[in-house]
Amino acid sequence: MRPSFPSLTFPNHYTLVTGLRPDRNGVIHNTMTDPDLPGQRFATANRAAVQDARWWEQAEPIWTRVQRSGRRAATMYWPGSEAPVHGAYPDDWAAFDPDVTPEQRVDTVLGWLDRPAARRPAFMSLYFEHVDKAAHHDGPDSPEAAAAVRRVDAAIARLVAGIAARGLDDRLNLLIVSDHGMATVAAGQVTYLEDLIDEADGDIVTTGVLAGLRPQPGRAAAVERALLGRHAHMECWRKQTLPARFGYGTHRRVPPLLCLADEGWVVSTRARMAAMAHVSRGEHGYDPALPSMQAIFIARGPAFVPGAQVPPIDNVDIYPLLAHLLGVEPGPHDGSLQPLRPLLKPDRSPSPVAPAQPLPLR
Repeated sequence: MRPSFPSLTFPNHYTLVTGLRPDRNGVIHNTMTDPDLPGQRFATANRAAVQDARWWEQAEPIWTRVQRSGRRAATMYWPGSEAPVHGAYPDDWAAFDPDVTPEQRVDTVLGWLDRPAARRPAFMSLYFEHVDKAAHHDGPDSPEAAAAVRRVDAAIARLVAGIAARGLDDRLNLLIVSDHGMATVAAGQVTYLEDLIDEADGDIVTTGVLAGLRPQPGRAAAVERALLGRHAHMECWRKQTLPARFGYGTHRRVPPLLCLADEGWVVSTRARMAAMAHVSRGEHGYDPALPSMQAIFIARGPAFVPGAQVPPIDNVDIYPLLAHLLGVEPGPHDGSLQPLRPLLKPDRSPSPVAPAQPLPLR
C-alpha cells in the first residue's frame, strides 16, 4: 500500500480514516502552523494541540459517520480521536499512553466485543507504535526493530484468537494497515540549512525528512535563490511547484518553501541536531513511491475472498472500503473502491460510492 505525501505518521493516520490526502484533510505534517491560528503550533507531543479540534476539522473521520448512523465507534490511540472533531468524540477513546502494553490494548478491544450488542462498537481502531519507535531509534533492520515486529505480531495473534474464542470470525472484518515504511539513516547524513541560508531569514517550521520554511518579509527572494532546485542530498521547491504526483502544496498550512531529503538523509540545523536526545537511525517522510516507504494492507473476515491479492493500492482507498463494510455513506474522499473489488466476495459486492467532492477548507 502506498502512503500519501508526506509519508509521516499523523498525516497518514488521518488519511486512512478520512480518505482525504493530507493536503485536503489539513493534517499536513507532524509539526505545523496555520496562518488562521496565529501563535499556535501543532506537534505530536503537544497534548493541547493534539486535543484541539481546530487542527482536525477540515475532514470527517469514519467514526463520526458510524455514529451518525446510530451505532457506536471506539478508538484506541488513533490520531484525531482525542479531539471533539465536529463536536464529537468517539464513544470510547483514550489519551495516548505509551506505557499501556500491546497486550493491554488488545484486551481493551476484546472487552468492547464482550459488551451487549446495544453497546458494542460497530467500528474499532487499534494502534501500536512499537515497530515505528524501535525502527527510528535503532534502524529498520536492527534486532530491536525485529523484536518489536515479533511483539506486535504476538499482540495481533492475541486479538485474532480472542475474536475466534468469541465466535465472531464470521461476523467481524479485520484490516491490518501501517501508515508508512522506514528507511535506514546512517550517522552524519544530514544537510544543514545554515550552510545555505541565514537562519534569521526565515521561520524553519519543520526539519527532518521534509523541511518547511516561511521566509521573513523581504527575504523570500534571497532564500529562494539559495534553496530552490537540486542539492547534493535534497531538492527544494516552492510549494506550488511540487511534483503533481505528491498531491501536496495547496493547503494554507503548507509552508511556502519545502526541501525533501534524499532517501537515507535528513535536513536540519546544527542546533536542532545537538538538542536531540538521540539521533534517529531510521526515518520516513520520503517520496511515497520509494519501496522503503511502502505500507501494509491485510484483510480477513466474512467480506473477503481468502487468499485473494490485488496490485498495490493507495491508502486513500481504505476509507471507501471501510464505508462499504460498515454500510455508511462515505463523505468526500480521494480514494476508490475499484482496486479492492477482487478482494470482496460476490455476496458483498461493492455498493455505489459517492464521488470525491472538495471539502471547504476552514
